[in-house]
Amino acid sequence: MNEPDAGPLLVFANILSDLAVDLAEGRVLAQWAQQAPREAWLLRGGDALVTPRSLSGEFRRYVSELTGVPCEQTAIIEVPPAGAVPLAQAVREAGLVDRVAAHVRQAGTALLPTALDASTVAFARDLGLAVHPYGTVDEAAAALPVTMLLNTKAGFRRAAERLGMRLPAGRVCRRPEVEGVVRQLLAQYEQVVVKPDRSAGGHGMRFLSRKDVGGSRLVLDEVGGPQGTWVVEEHVAAVASVSIQMENTTSGSRALFSGAMHTERGSFTGYVSPLPTSCAPVAGELEKWGLELGRHLADHGYLGPFGLDALVDADGVPYAGESNVRRTATTTPHAMVTRLTAAASGTARPAWAVARRNSRAAFGLAEALDRLRSHRLAFDPERGEGVVFYAGAPPDGRSWRYAVVAAHADGVGERERLLVEALELV
Repeated sequence: MNEPDAGPLLVFANILSDLAVDLAEGRVLAQWAQQAPREAWLLRGGDALVTPRSLSGEFRRYVSELTGVPCEQTAIIEVPPAGAVPLAQAVREAGLVDRVAAHVRQAGTALLPTALDASTVAFARDLGLAVHPYGTVDEAAAALPVTMLLNTKAGFRRAAERLGMRLPAGRVCRRPEVEGVVRQLLAQYEQVVVKPDRSAGGHGMRFLSRKDVGGSRLVLDEVGGPQGTWVVEEHVAAVASVSIQMENTTSGSRALFSGAMHTERGSFTGYVSPLPTSCAPVAGELEKWGLELGRHLADHGYLGPFGLDALVDADGVPYAGESNVRRTATTTPHAMVTRLTAAASGTARPAWAVARRNSRAAFGLAEALDRLRSHRLAFDPERGEGVVFYAGAPPDGRSWRYAVVAAHADGVGERERLLVEALELV
């Protein structure tokens, strides 16, 4: 996290990382990288952002107006596209190392990555930087093995079993074994879900019933290679997908926030926090699992944010699904909401939601903000409520990412309904 008392930070938006998905999955990584501008909400005076996506002057001014940090007090280093390579490699290939180094000469500067991966740790070492929140780059390097392992489906299942979490029935296997395992589990369960080992956002997942594999050959996505690891699990007929976001510090593990995810065929489409009333009964068990996972990670040297996802069935029983040991799609929006509402009255623990929806017509950030203002939906720092376009204007002018903030959940729902009307979202 970006604590107010931290020294200067080099915010490193390395969304293009092999931590969550193999780098061979260049197309999906490039899609995710479109969210990199959101990291601008973390910047304080003296900080710099290294990003694989450009930030328009219009968006920078928008962020500055809401955070109160003048644009000239921060630096943005935009890295040209370099294909499916880690951001650190792209910086080197673009000849930008000296430019980055020029912004980290101040004593105490640390690198804050989106994902703790080997290439980023090596880059920090080359620059002579610590990796936030670790005291030294060597401490960050020591946490790499557990970070890589717990961002895999198989690694999480093994850890979760040892920690006593409730899991869907399932097996870990190699690609050539997947079809046989699917057929075995379908003999016991109506439906199964097939997950590539290193995957995020639902990429590569398949939901299969008996009719899907009757007499035909099972064809999987190419992700993971010919001998890649996969997880086959009983499909939980979930009434809710929930998550808890945690943080490990030198003082221990703590819960930051929890909420319900909106998903479509396993893919993340949005989030609402805090947990809806219907999911409140699972909050205690979810936090217990998060703290247990946090202690396990701490035992292996990991500091920083991580999340735990779960499914809740019709009986209100939660099943642990996966861990995301990195800054996730909700980590920065939560930090933004916390920052923007800090000085407002009545929103000490605001309700908020993030989502991505398409508008019927294409337009730019200025028109989108005008529409918000005309409908009295633009974020108001004094009240700590309203709508924020946290990733700026989308390249296509249609697929808007937004956050809705209010003092309570009903206010979030009402503002989002008005937003659909204002932006003509579908």
